[in-house]
Parts: sequence; structure tokens; C-alpha cells
Amino acid sequence: RAVAMSVSHSSRLNKLVREQYMRLPQDGRVQVTYVWIDGSGEGVRCKSRTLEKEPKSIEDVPEWNFDGSSTAQAEGSNSDMFLVPVCMFRDPFCLDPNKLVLCEVLKYNRKPAETNLRHTCKKVMDLAKDSHPWFGMEQEYTLLGINGHPYGWPDNGFPGPQGPYYCGVGADKVYGRDIVESHYKACLYAGVKICGTNAEVMPSQWEFQVGPCEGIEMGDHLWMARFILHRVCEDFGVVATLDPKPMTGNWNGAGCHTNYSTEEMRREGGLKHIEAAIEKLSKRHDYHICVYDPRGGRDNSRRLTGHHETSNIFEFSAGVANRGASIRIPRQVGQDGCGYFEDRRPAANCDPYAVTEAIMRTTVLNETGVETKDYADH
Repeated sequence: RAVAMSVSHSSRLNKLVREQYMRLPQDGRVQVTYVWIDGSGEGVRCKSRTLEKEPKSIEDVPEWNFDGSSTAQAEGSNSDMFLVPVCMFRDPFCLDPNKLVLCEVLKYNRKPAETNLRHTCKKVMDLAKDSHPWFGMEQEYTLLGINGHPYGWPDNGFPGPQGPYYCGVGADKVYGRDIVESHYKACLYAGVKICGTNAEVMPSQWEFQVGPCEGIEMGDHLWMARFILHRVCEDFGVVATLDPKPMTGNWNGAGCHTNYSTEEMRREGGLKHIEAAIEKLSKRHDYHICVYDPRGGRDNSRRLTGHHETSNIFEFSAGVANRGASIRIPRQVGQDGCGYFEDRRPAANCDPYAVTEAIMRTTVLNETGVETKDYADH
């Protein structure tokens, strides 16, 4: 009974009945699901329409619109917002030839919505494209029952202390693997550059990794991976939260560690370029903390305590193989003298566009201080 009550009602609908309809032919027409980031800067929304033929590229997908007053993005008296398609994926829920399309959101005057952080990120990535920036982001998340309690935890208590759960195997070690593996397969089908997954330190907490992605592709693929995660969880009747500290006390928080390199860092002798980039980051710590979660650092202040494999939010640090530092240089990179480094500060609910843009502004465009430059459209 306890398990049944922790999942949503809709997940208990007969899925075999659904399959009967999903097998029906579409007569050449295609269902396209438009996906966008809402006014919270964290949530994703979606709606679908029919196209008369399969789109072969993003240019074949028309602009659309939605009611911004219902997504905290506009007032009711002037609520139409534009959906501008930017990246297309196969649809793992309705299957080929149907599509998922990630969109930017523009206001009535065609200026970017406040939570459309892709717009400036794209400008910065275009300016820095000759450095060929590669990113890989490690998205941690926690599975919750529909009652808001971590999925699989005792109803009136806590599981045993952390230790046996990280990369664990066994019914008493991990909860919700079906969701994790379904999400992985769905991302592979969609064309999302997912590259791995594992159980995390806190029970019911998991991580998937996306990358390597170059430039703007990082944000596009991570946002779509998040959408697919929420959609898979909906089918199973549980909730995936990206809250950076979903459980207070002696439990690990959730981050979105960001691995980064430029072409010169990846070449022989690249370690000196890695060290130079870290030096630039050390002088701009406050700016990065402000953009590494949606609330200007307030979410991360619950997570970056200096405990539970985190650095202290008020201090910048770097080290080889040090998971308690702001920046970790992997041991293999130290041995090889080239490669990448990991920024461990971004929160699980960060906007990947904001994180990757900030890293590029500081390490490639050589910005300093807390102000950012406004680059003209190219």
C-alpha cells in the first residue's frame, strides 16, 4: 500500500490500452512536440502540433506561439509568446517519424524572454568558436514519490547512512533503476548525447552525464535530456527533482559538475592553459556563483558548505583529484599534461546555457569583475 500511494494515479492507467493506439498509422503526417523553458528558469513545458510531412531539418519546423501568462512569462493583456525552434530530436515516446523540438522563447516584441538564456549564450559561443570549447555536464537528480518523500525511503524514517548506495547494486541499495535505464535508452533514441549514468551517494539520487558537446550544443542537449527525464518519470508516476539540497542533514546535495576544455587544453602541454583558465576563474568566483543557480547563489548556499564533497561557497579552491575543491583537475590530466578540468560549483538546477556562457566569458573572452559585456548580434 505504501508503494502504491507514492506513485501518481495516471501511472496506474492501463499502458497496454495506450499501446493499441500508439501502433495506429499516421498516413505520412508527423506529430511535433515543442519544448521550452518556462518563467521559473527551471521548469520545462511542451505542446504538440501536426505537420503534413516529416521535417528533415530545424528549418522545416515553423515558429509557433503560446500563452505566456500561464507560464509566468507574460501578462494576460499581452500574453502571446513566440516559440522559435532551435534543435530537433527524435521522439522516444511517440516514435519515428515524430519529433521533439527545443525552442527559444521570444516576447511579443521579439526580444528574448527573461529566462531565454540561450540567446546570449549563442552570441558568446559564436565569438569563441575558434577555441572549440567542449563541455560535459553531470546532472544529478533525486527521485521523489508523488508525496514529496524520496522514493523508496521508509515512510516514517530514514535509510541507513551514506556509503553503500553510490554505484550500488541490489534492492536494498538503489531505488528506481527502471526509470534510470528507460531514460538512458530514450535519450539514445532521441539523439541526445548522453554518455553515462550511475547511482549517487544519497539513496534515490542518480546522475546522468551528457557530452562531450561543443558550444551551444551543451545546453541544448542537457535541456532535452531533462525534459525526457521528467517525461519518463511521469510514465512511472514519480517526480525527479533538481533541487540542490533536497534533504537537509547528513545527506549529499545535488550538483551539475561541468567538465570543460578548449582545443589548446586538449593538446600536448595543455596543462598550462588549464592552469591559466583556473587562475582567471579564481578572480571571478562571485560572478560565477551568482549564475550557477537560478536564484543568484541562494540555492547553492544550501549545498556548497564545504561538506559532503563540496567546496565552501565563499572560497575558491582548486586541486588535482580533490572533490572538495571548486575546480578539480582529474589525476589522469595531471599525469598526461593535457585534457580538461571540472567545475564542481554549478547546482543541479542550474541553467546550462548560463554556466557554459560564464565559463567562456571568463576563460576565453577574458572578462573580469561581476559585470558582463553586451556583445552585438552577428
